[in-house]
Amino acid sequence: MTTTTLLAPRALYQEVAERLRLQIFGRELEPGAWIDELKLCSEMGISRTPLREALKVLAAEGLVTMKVRRGAYVTEMSERDVREAYQLLALLESDAAARVAESAAPAELDELQALHELLERQVGQRDAFFAANERFHLRLLEIEGNRWRQQIVTDLRRVMKLNRHHSLFKQGRLNESLAEHRALVAAIVRRDAAAAAQLMRRHFENGLSAARPQA
Repeated sequence: MTTTTLLAPRALYQEVAERLRLQIFGRELEPGAWIDELKLCSEMGISRTPLREALKVLAAEGLVTMKVRRGAYVTEMSERDVREAYQLLALLESDAAARVAESAAPAELDELQALHELLERQVGQRDAFFAANERFHLRLLEIEGNRWRQQIVTDLRRVMKLNRHHSLFKQGRLNESLAEHRALVAAIVRRDAAAAAQLMRRHFENGLSAARPQA
């Protein structure tokens, strides 16, 4: 006799949290905007309980800021926030790149090359380039295998989507970023750990420079 284990359906608040994430990332809810709970409840046909649980999830992720007696706001990143996030990403991902260069299996190196080739094909399509760029970076971390690093970087990258001055918005930065990726992949494939780490750090340093608001 066999038994079947039924998986619990996804909780409503998780569905609401995902819908709000998409609205935030799609700029339907802009950084700094007040979140109108009554309006959202009406639009989604839900009570305030799942909405508030969803807001707690997003607050823990850094996407929402809760203000006493004022409600919830979409988090707005300061220049310092952006700088510190880039610095942490540079530290974490440069070390991961070095470790991947040292220990990745040949098939994993082939996979990174394939992801880079996909990135090459997305130039001129900004949203697709963003997605392919993130896929490359997150796959590199998966190959490296430190789950704590993956969690921290995933959280940082999620919050970085709130940055009004995203580096890839700058004219010419897409092509610069692509050239940096090209050099990085070449270093990883030839198993040059020191060069891979240096190139990854430089990639984030250049991204930070491009992300600074223009005077």
